[in-house]
Amino acid sequence: MPAVDKLLLEEALQDSPQTRSLLSVFEEDAGTLTEYTNQLLQAMQRVYGAQNEMCLATQQLSKQLLAYEKQHFALGKGDEEVISTLHYFSKVVDELNILHSELAKQLADTMVLPIIQFREKDLTEVSTLKDLFGLASNEHDVSMAKYSRLPKRKENEKLKAEVAKEVANARRKQHLSSLQYYCALNALQYRKRVAMMEPMLGYTRGQINFFKKGAEMFSKRMDGFLSSVSDMVQSIQGELDAEAEKMRVSQQDLIAVNESVYTPDSDVTSPAINRNLIQKAGYLNLRNKTGLVTTTWERLYFFTQGGNLMCQPRGAVAGGLIQDLDNCSVMAVDCEDRRYCFQITTPTGKAGITLQAESKKEYEEWICAINNISRQIYLTDNPEAAAIKLNQTALQAVTPITSFGKKHEAHHPSQNVRNMENDKIVPSESAAIQDSPQLIAPGTPIQFDIVLPATEFLDQNRGGRRANPFGESEDSGKDEEEDSLLQQMFIVRFLGSMAVQSDSTSEVIYEAMRQVLAARAIHNIFRMTESHLMVTSKNLRLIDPQTQVTRTSFELPTVTQFAAHQDNKRLIGFVVHLSEALGEESMSAYVFESNTEGEKICYAIGLGKEIIEAQKDPEALAQLMKSVPLTNDGKFMLLNDESAEDGTAHEGEESEA
Repeated sequence: MPAVDKLLLEEALQDSPQTRSLLSVFEEDAGTLTEYTNQLLQAMQRVYGAQNEMCLATQQLSKQLLAYEKQHFALGKGDEEVISTLHYFSKVVDELNILHSELAKQLADTMVLPIIQFREKDLTEVSTLKDLFGLASNEHDVSMAKYSRLPKRKENEKLKAEVAKEVANARRKQHLSSLQYYCALNALQYRKRVAMMEPMLGYTRGQINFFKKGAEMFSKRMDGFLSSVSDMVQSIQGELDAEAEKMRVSQQDLIAVNESVYTPDSDVTSPAINRNLIQKAGYLNLRNKTGLVTTTWERLYFFTQGGNLMCQPRGAVAGGLIQDLDNCSVMAVDCEDRRYCFQITTPTGKAGITLQAESKKEYEEWICAINNISRQIYLTDNPEAAAIKLNQTALQAVTPITSFGKKHEAHHPSQNVRNMENDKIVPSESAAIQDSPQLIAPGTPIQFDIVLPATEFLDQNRGGRRANPFGESEDSGKDEEEDSLLQQMFIVRFLGSMAVQSDSTSEVIYEAMRQVLAARAIHNIFRMTESHLMVTSKNLRLIDPQTQVTRTSFELPTVTQFAAHQDNKRLIGFVVHLSEALGEESMSAYVFESNTEGEKICYAIGLGKEIIEAQKDPEALAQLMKSVPLTNDGKFMLLNDESAEDGTAHEGEESEA
């Protein structure tokens, strides 16, 4: 016998779209079988009806033959030979009527009854279990939607526990109903074979018994075939019994699992997170905009395929492309007071889709997996080893500093850094990477906040003049802009800064970029605040896009090196060389991500330094002004205006490199 396809009971709990797709095939098969069974039953009932009609007809014929002698013919009495002959024929018909009655009874018991029992018992059971499974699945979806809407506030722990218990009960109920439904569908594949052959076996035997007295030879030819068919039915029945026992044992083993299997986010404190994933699959909530201010969340099955993020709704045969992950960035976001939300940003800086994970473990693994895929690790010969090596190298090379107060410590890596609430420990020299010791000292800390957020030094609810913590006034900033021969605005996001030991080559910028990006990936630092980088002929200034307050500035002569990344053109970095007190000097590399090509920013900085040199010689300045186009107010005009080019960008937008 050919192998029978079956649903795996082990996949019932996960309830993936692949299992649902296979389940739909079984359901379609059961629907086709139900329709065919009804048609087959109608045909068999017609045969049985015809046989019953034959019994009644032969019985009526026998009576009519006996009634011949009782007829009063006007032309004479009845013919005795005819009467005796008809009496004999009546006996023959009576004997045939007995055989027809026995055949009708056999057809009712061995042909019609089994197919009716198969339809009323097996097919009806599958239909009932299908309805129960649908109700349990809908109840689970409702409970999961309720669970997903739980806020992050701690005072709702009792509500969270109740909702988690409700999800566990709904998931257990769905698991039990799916196991029963899967078992019934698997058994149906065996029972339908028996149901198709057993009625015809009874029909054939009944016909042979009917003709056996006059067709011994015919019956002998059929005995061997009927015997083989009977053996086949018994063999299938034996396989069904063995498979039913296996499914019963498997069902008991699957039910006897830990309660944490049903409870989402069961291990919040210390989940086992795999940060080396290069592919990931599971259910996520997708945020959809339904209006100007209204949104909906839809629970869908997502999986990665190569460098693509795919989505497969329930019942769909295959998944569809949602997002190309190559060179994309991912960041954690706060969205509608929901937990475990993250956003994927396109390589152009445009905000992509917003997703919500079910648990902390899923949340962090999805972010790490998308980060690994965006670096195209999956294209290497051994992507798993490449991901592990990348994370291990980053762990050894860098340690983040997320506080503005640690800026001084970033220039003194030999000092011990205390453990505070949001601090990280600076790695020892033995754990530091030794790739470029002449450029960056081993164990150099990395600072991820170049300045304090604007809300820390500006009370927007307080009236009066706006104060600047760096001692700059708005008027002085405006006067400086008016006096500058060059003004160019760029939208950037600060990635990190670190002390360096050399500013003689641009390689120090590339090495700083590598260590900063590795640190962000390994320590799951995805959040950044957008700033406006104003390049003038005097300095570089970072301006808060909401308050227009200058966060920090660098005199242009102190910028000794600047370069854009060779591969990722949106990465820009520069080195600032400052003279400290007591004759000491310090050099720091700053790394940014821009909404445009970094070469444009480098060109603007280079032009600003040329203007500074040309201002020392009026003739050189006049020659420079002739070679570069000027605006209507006499200032240098270069490239395209960043503000016009990225006019659709949202202020305060957050991204991740």
